[in-house]
Amino acid sequence: MKIIIINGPNLNLLGKREPEIYGDQNFEDYFNFLKVKFPTLELEYYQSNVEGELINKLQDSGFSYDGIVLNAAAYTHTSIGIGDAVKAITTPVIEVHISNTFAREDFRHQSFISPNAKGVILGFGLKSYELALQSFLLQ
Repeated sequence: MKIIIINGPNLNLLGKREPEIYGDQNFEDYFNFLKVKFPTLELEYYQSNVEGELINKLQDSGFSYDGIVLNAAAYTHTSIGIGDAVKAITTPVIEVHISNTFAREDFRHQSFISPNAKGVILGFGLKSYELALQSFLLQ
């Protein structure tokens, strides 16, 4: 099963950025842990701070992968284009967030991705990604 994790803006700063919210582990180390924990999955990882690049990656992988785990970060709440890209592709998308967005600022309560995602997992720290990967194995 081929799954790609796509991370949006500022998630390249995990481990440095607001550790009280996002923890102190960088994503590259965590991704290596995921590859060991899920040896039966063919995992890939992509991160960009640029909205159009995220849309391009969704379109590139959205017809040939078995699943996409998407943390669009702040674009979740602002990007109709990313929401439309998720709607346009056939690969199922699980929306993830490290923090509980509903316990944060009001603007973070809106998602343009959720209406078109297979599911949403939030608030479990980096474990949100593990839960998303497990959901694909339960199919």
